[in-house]
Amino acid sequence: MDKPAVAVLFGGRSSEHSISSATAGGVLRAINRDRFRVIPVGITRAGAFVLEDDDPDKFALDPAHMPEVVDNGSRVLWPEANGARELRVRRADGRVEDLGTVDVVLPILHGTHGEDGTIQGFFDTLELPYAGGGVLDSALCMDKHFMKIALQAAGVPVAPWVTVRRAEGGDADAAAAAAHSAGLSLPWFVKPARAGSSVGVSKVHDESELAAALSTAFAEDDKVLIEEGLRGREVEVGVLESPGDAPARASLPGEVVLTAREFYDFEGKYLGGDGVEVVCPADMTADEIAAIQEMGLRAFAAVDGRGLARVDFFLTPGGPVVNELNTMPGFTPISMFPKCWIASGMTYSALISELIDTALARA
Repeated sequence: MDKPAVAVLFGGRSSEHSISSATAGGVLRAINRDRFRVIPVGITRAGAFVLEDDDPDKFALDPAHMPEVVDNGSRVLWPEANGARELRVRRADGRVEDLGTVDVVLPILHGTHGEDGTIQGFFDTLELPYAGGGVLDSALCMDKHFMKIALQAAGVPVAPWVTVRRAEGGDADAAAAAAHSAGLSLPWFVKPARAGSSVGVSKVHDESELAAALSTAFAEDDKVLIEEGLRGREVEVGVLESPGDAPARASLPGEVVLTAREFYDFEGKYLGGDGVEVVCPADMTADEIAAIQEMGLRAFAAVDGRGLARVDFFLTPGGPVVNELNTMPGFTPISMFPKCWIASGMTYSALISELIDTALARA
């Protein structure tokens, strides 16, 4: 029997392009080649689908030289929207080559045009199976404003917030007035509504810092959240949809321990910055673990989760509060989501296989 062909899709148009490319390096190295045939497809920053090299070292995570998808002149030609599965590539010299049948797409994309439901809708239109979140949960969780509304409606606690929009003025005085009117206590976290990997996020200790924080966030999105900074341990749990009719399940929690850093920012997550330690499994009681896992599964169900998610919490004196859900969380070998599942007894390679198997079972 032929091995299923997996199109590993990475790069993309968002500000998280390099992190997606680095994730591809880890996935290309760890994917089970005995089970799957791999077709690496990159998306350039300009949005072109190119056939990439099947070379993990090319996309290694290097803080001095972040990896990216460069336009090599090729263009991947996706199947027509009639249930066909034949994938082709047009080379830079105009030659068209058959890449064979593709059975499933593994989109390891972060941010807009990849984690927001758009690429998922594209593959739904092509009737092409894909791993991970669907259109609804991807779009919902990409927009932190609507994600919070959905979680609140399901009775899942979230951090208090207000949303400000550039179209409504978005000036610091009006934003501060809105935050005070909502009863938000300082410090505040100012974050773009639709960005990830802590891109564009600032911590505001007093109102004099708000204008600069808004400028940073508005550079990423025209809708920005001002969120009350909660005091508590920062813990995260991975959720996986199970193949077939089995219920979703949650991993052991991990914890982000800040020793000399204001918050878990981009540098701390991916560039080996000082002042942060990722501990997995977290040092928690059995009751705390059960509460976090149960709430993670409730949050996943509240957004009609599919495939996978990382659910981020603050473990406050009053109990766990959901910070956000990520439908394609950081997936490099050093990222929290894989670490949580490795601590739960699964290898990185097996985690990749399960995502693919779940997508194939759903097809």
